[in-house]
Amino acid sequence: MSQSRQINLSKEGVPIIAIAALAIIFGIGLFVVGFDQGHIFSIAFGEQAFEDLYIHELTHDMRHAAGFPCH
Repeated sequence: MSQSRQINLSKEGVPIIAIAALAIIFGIGLFVVGFDQGHIFSIAFGEQAFEDLYIHELTHDMRHAAGFPCH
């Protein structure tokens, strides 16, 4: 006994909202890794965050590997 199966393919593509969400996430990630000098943590820690540079120190080597000058 032979059975046949029908396969349905959707050719609608990627939703625009998904592309927009990924672009926003990329932009935030680029800021955090490439340009943040204490700005994000200054919301919680105030002026001390600009001296400690937590995210800068965590992403320091990645910044140089990606070509961002930081000092």
